[in-house]
Amino acid sequence: MEENVKNYEAVKEIAAKHLGKVGGDGYKDTYDPKLLVKIPRYLNREGYGLTGKEFKGVDVWNAYEVSAITSKGQPVAGMLKIVCPSDSEFHVESKSIKLYLNSLNMTKIGDNAPDCISGIEARVKRDLDELLETETTVSFYASDFETEPLSFSDDYEELADIVDLDLIDFTAFKSDAAQLEVSEKEGQVKLRSNLLRSNCRVTNQPDWGDVFIFMQGSKLPTADSLAKYIVSHRTVSHFHEEICEMIYSHLTERFEPEQLMVACLYTRRGGIDINPIRATHSMLIPEFFTKPEYTIRKTLRQ
Repeated sequence: MEENVKNYEAVKEIAAKHLGKVGGDGYKDTYDPKLLVKIPRYLNREGYGLTGKEFKGVDVWNAYEVSAITSKGQPVAGMLKIVCPSDSEFHVESKSIKLYLNSLNMTKIGDNAPDCISGIEARVKRDLDELLETETTVSFYASDFETEPLSFSDDYEELADIVDLDLIDFTAFKSDAAQLEVSEKEGQVKLRSNLLRSNCRVTNQPDWGDVFIFMQGSKLPTADSLAKYIVSHRTVSHFHEEICEMIYSHLTERFEPEQLMVACLYTRRGGIDINPIRATHSMLIPEFFTKPEYTIRKTLRQ
């Protein structure tokens, strides 16, 4: 049970400041950075023997319901892309950042739309940098902003296309790494799957995701065992970042790859989607994760 994972209850207590609350508690439409809640990453990592030095990575937050008003009351609305490095001491709790961004809705920022946009970027970056004690990247995309959405290349095979899922008995739903088996093949694999589902740590609401795995080495997973392993997260209650790092840790322990990349592109909930990526080498992290001129092209379900 995940409740037995080290620090599980401590993290749950921090996250519960806003999560699971009934009604409009915490909802404001004037700027309030005190709504933000930070969670020490080590509380999630200790239970899996991770320090954060085992990988490179970022968390990309796409917030689709961001708006403020100018000094003349003109609404400015768009999407905000937030990139936070995985080596930061803290990460932000998801509902707290939703409430925080909502608090900008009736806040006057700038005399015109461009000033409002740059003001939103600067204010959110400042507040997150101070909260998380790191250097984030914050980019606002208005409706008329031209950006190029990029995605993982087509050479990521869909797991369901290379293994008959109807022939598999799925019996484990609590992140069972013991199901991972070594294939007779070696070299590299690039696989994607939309079978990933986990749950919110506090409310147990389902979180749906598409997982992308690149692995290179002398030991590779069999397709059917990887499918069973991905499905085994179905009733686990953890943060998106934690799920990604758990998968990364289990694959590292089982296959000792030369190169490994795990990305979990979660679907939007509450106007925000969270996309963590972890890799052995920075070169395995696509530029559309980190660069402001690109956004992530979402999958069909997203």
